[in-house]
Amino acid sequence: MGNKGYVSGWFHHVIVEPGKLRLFCFLVAFIVAFVFIRFSVRMIRAQVTWWPGNVTPGGTHIHHVVFGLVFMCVGGVSGLAVQNPRSVWAAVSAALLGAGMALVLDEFALVLHLEDVYWGEQGRLSVQVVFIAIAATGLALLGLSPFGLADGGEPVGLIVVLMFNLACTVVCLLKGKVWFGLLGIYITVFALVGATRVARPGSAWARSRYPAGSKKLTKATARERRYAHPATAALAWVQDLVAGKPDHHD
Repeated sequence: MGNKGYVSGWFHHVIVEPGKLRLFCFLVAFIVAFVFIRFSVRMIRAQVTWWPGNVTPGGTHIHHVVFGLVFMCVGGVSGLAVQNPRSVWAAVSAALLGAGMALVLDEFALVLHLEDVYWGEQGRLSVQVVFIAIAATGLALLGLSPFGLADGGEPVGLIVVLMFNLACTVVCLLKGKVWFGLLGIYITVFALVGATRVARPGSAWARSRYPAGSKKLTKATARERRYAHPATAALAWVQDLVAGKPDHHD
C-alpha cells in the first residue's frame, strides 16, 4: 500500500498537476502501439501459424496506416471536444491520438514513396521517424520548452532567442545533422554545436558549399568515416533489433 501510495502521489505531482497527463498518455500509447504493430508484422513475416495474418477483406490488404488515420481522427476531434485536460476522456483521446500516430508513422516510408517499401532499405526511414517522434515527445514530457522559450520574459528577448535557435536548427538540418537539430529545438547548445561543425558530405549544405576536392569536403568525409558511420551502424542495429531487418534483395 505504501509503494502504491508513493507511486500515485508521484504521478499526480509530476504528471497530473503540471498538466502533462495528455502528453504522458500520448507517449505511452504511441510506444505500446508501435511495439505491438512491429511485433505483429514480424510474426506475419515469419508466417507463424498462431498469429492472425493481414487484414484483407475482399482480397484487399488494408495497411495499418488506415487504422492509424481513423484513430488519429477520433482521438484528435475528441480531444478538441474535451474541456477538462485532466479528465479520463482527455487521457483516452490523447492515447487514441498517440496510438494512431504510431501506426501512421510506422508506415511513413510507404506514404512518402507511395509504394510498399516496408521491408526494404527505404523502410528504415519509418523507424527513424518513429524514434525521432518518441525523442521529441519525451523531451517535451520532461518539461523542456521548444527553442528555449518559457512562459514569461521580455518579448524582444524571446524573439531573439527564437530566431537564433530556429536559425541554428535549420542550419543543422541543412547540414544533415538531424539529431542535433532535434535536440537543438529544446537545448540550444546542441543546435549551436551542430550548426558550427562541418556538414555531412551528402547534405544539401555540403553539395552547395563544399566543392569537389576542397578541404572542407575532405574534412567532412573524414569525420563521416570516423564518427558518423559507426553511429549509423549502431542505430541501424538498434532499429533492426526493434523493427526487424529489411530485405536486401529488392
